[in-house]
Amino acid sequence: MYLKRLHLRQFRNYHNQQVEFLAPKTILVGQNAQGKSNLLEAVELLATLRSHRTTRDRDLVSTDQPTGQITAELERDSGPLEMVLSLRSNGRRSLTVNSETVRRHLDFLGNLNAVQFSSLDLDLVRGGPAERRNWLDGVLVQLEPLYAHLWQQYNQVLRQRNAFLKHQLADADAPQLQLWNQQLAKTGTHITRRRHRLVARLAPLAQHWHQEISGSSELLKVAYAPNVSMEQDQPEIVYQAFLDKIAQKAIAEQHQVTTLVGPHRDEIELTINQTPARQYGSQGQQRTLVLALKLAELKLIEEVLGEPPLLLLDDVLAELDLQRQNQLLETIQDRFQTLITTTHLGAFDAQWLKSAQILSVRSGQILPS
Repeated sequence: MYLKRLHLRQFRNYHNQQVEFLAPKTILVGQNAQGKSNLLEAVELLATLRSHRTTRDRDLVSTDQPTGQITAELERDSGPLEMVLSLRSNGRRSLTVNSETVRRHLDFLGNLNAVQFSSLDLDLVRGGPAERRNWLDGVLVQLEPLYAHLWQQYNQVLRQRNAFLKHQLADADAPQLQLWNQQLAKTGTHITRRRHRLVARLAPLAQHWHQEISGSSELLKVAYAPNVSMEQDQPEIVYQAFLDKIAQKAIAEQHQVTTLVGPHRDEIELTINQTPARQYGSQGQQRTLVLALKLAELKLIEEVLGEPPLLLLDDVLAELDLQRQNQLLETIQDRFQTLITTTHLGAFDAQWLKSAQILSVRSGQILPS
């Protein structure tokens, strides 16, 4: 998979900018707030239809403009591909693949795959469970675009069930509540089983990379802690476990007027030497853990899809010590097309600079350096 060209129109601080990528590694250099991260965000949107920086499309469209657009030209093993994401400040989007409008998100997702690593990813360790759930869901969307639809279904059921609990104050035996219970269990089962399988594949990869980076001195464990326990990965058993826990929580839900059961309350536990990672060690050690998770994500996507994804590094090299930088750069080599943002080139060795395309970013303008 190779991103050949990116065209940004009225996107963030880019008014009409086209970029051609001429080398496996592209370094975007410039001061802060010039647009480096915005370019990576555009690629992230094409890969996941989500931004880790905002949930509102009006933040993505240039100020005082009604619409914005991201166009990408790719080369994949299956042939050339053009993707267009059109944004509107009112939130409505349109999606095009090879000049054909696609109605469903899952027909757009999976055409471009990317792994992003930024300083915000430290929240995977330091933040709450929602940060880790969002990361896991983002990986699933790329591996299995149908997951985006399943997650949307679950959230719709969750919102409607919460509204029923809030406004009806129904008892646990109310027929309509029983219907919502069944829908929650059905959609929740799809989410829980997929998350379980993903963590089972990611965990050994992350453990391997963590030992490589830390010199085998620390043992990382990544474990899925679902809100509804999974003794067996069989749909009917997980579904019944959902219903049983909903029954157990009925009185508590009536008092708190919210749904207390389901994957929106899952946790992904990260421990180092049996100590919770958020309580463990220095920022350097936490960065090692996040780097291990990202390398595991990179390898798994390549393994499952048969093509290496793009790697987006948003101003992270400066935050890694020399050993971690070398481990990351050695892993990348020329196997993964990599877009890197930085404020200076001092973090790169001469060989890297020689083989990379270097672009200068200033006030929404991208020029050869």
